[in-house]
This record gives sequence, structure tokens and C-alpha cells, in this order.
Amino acid sequence: MKQRIITAVIAAALFIPFVVYGHLPFTILVYAMAAIGLFEMLRMKGLSFFSIPSLLGFLAMCVILMPREWAIKVEDTTSFSQLEYLSIFVLLLLIYTVVVKNKVTFDAVAFIVASVFYVGVGFHYFISTRTEGIAYIVFALVIVWSTDSGAYFVGRKIGKHKLWPEISPKKTIEGFVGGIVIAVIATVIFQYFAQLDVNYGLLLLVAVVASMIGQLGDLVESAIKRQYGVKDSGNILPGHGGILDRFDSLIFVLPLLHFIHFVG
Repeated sequence: MKQRIITAVIAAALFIPFVVYGHLPFTILVYAMAAIGLFEMLRMKGLSFFSIPSLLGFLAMCVILMPREWAIKVEDTTSFSQLEYLSIFVLLLLIYTVVVKNKVTFDAVAFIVASVFYVGVGFHYFISTRTEGIAYIVFALVIVWSTDSGAYFVGRKIGKHKLWPEISPKKTIEGFVGGIVIAVIATVIFQYFAQLDVNYGLLLLVAVVASMIGQLGDLVESAIKRQYGVKDSGNILPGHGGILDRFDSLIFVLPLLHFIHFVG
């Protein structure tokens, strides 16, 4: 527990200034975290990050991660859209399976493509949401942290009924509900100080849905790790595992909040 606390404090001290400042340093940091996340995914499958198909996947992810203003400039300069570049990289991956005579299989390519979208889309919205201002990033962090804390402490205190024992044996239905309740309470407190320009009823609905989606995102990561027989996605954060272990909920919540920001 001591190691976890020390790591969390150091990580927060390094991470929060980038979030507050935003701009290019924040974008570079997100690219770096996404690269590590993709590395963790590939390693679970036993694929080398420093191979031609993995590097093609990394380049495809870089395209997904591009902020909107970068994507517009690239399209204006090259006349190719993000989707067209992504299509090119996928086609190159498929062609590579033929070139190497199936030493790299279609299954491996499918895993790489799925990993690129799994990691890339969530972190893309990390960048996009921060571009619109810091408030929604903070709100996302409040939702995720309050949900995780609520689910942990409520589940530990009164949890009796297993939520999804085949995937995550320690999670309980009581903890799942407790995480939602604490997230709603945290949202009320946050809105009192932040005053987001969103209908209050909609904001509470978003808090409930985001809390549920965040917990499902955590279960998705647990399912992947169980599939490939690993305890943590990585070990870059002592006591906390890898990047995906820490951001598995956030990369599911951020697309939702980004959408709600514009709808609201």
C-alpha cells in the first residue's frame, strides 16, 4: 500500500501540470502514454512492438490520435483524410501477411487493428476534450476516481454478490452500484464549484452512464488480461501496473463526455 501511495503521488505530480497547461506538451504526453498502452497490448499477445506490423499499427494509432486541427492541416496538405490513411495502414498490414507467407497471421493483424482502435480512440478524446478546456477533463477524472473509490470501499464493506466472477472475481454488484452513487455525489459537488454549462438533469444522467461505462471499461481490460493470462498490463507504475491498468476506465468515459459537451 505504501508503494502504491508513493507512486500515485509522484505520478499525479508529473501528470497534472501537463493537464493544466495543455497545448503541445499535453498532446505529446498523451501520444507517449498511448504508445505505451499499445506496447502493453501487443506484449500481452506476444507480439514485438519493434516489428513491421506493430510499427504500422503504431503509425495508424498516431493518425487516430491527431487533434482535429492537425487532421485538417494534413488533409489540406496531402488531400488524404484520417480515414484514408487508416485504410492504407490496414491494407499494408494485410499485404504484409502475404509477403511473409502467413508468418504473421490474419489473427495477429486483427489483434493489432483492434488494439490500435481500443487504445487510440480513448486517448484521442483525451486530447480533443482538453482542447475545449480543462473543465471536462477534470470532470472525467472526478467521475473515474470517485467511481473507483466508491466501488472499492462499498464492495469491500458490504459486497456479497459477485458482479462478473469469470472476469473479475473481486468485483461485486454492491460495489458497482456504490461506485455510481459516489460518482453522482461527486458530480453534485463538482458542479457546485465548476458550474459547467450543461443542464443539471443531463449532467446527473451523464454521471450515472459515465460511471457505468467506466466500470465496464475496467472489466474490458480485465477480460483482456484474463484472456492472455497476465495480472497487469505492464509494470511502468510500481504497485499500479501499466498505463492501461490506470486509464482503462478513462478511455471509455472520455468519448462519452466529449460528445455530451457538444450536445449539452
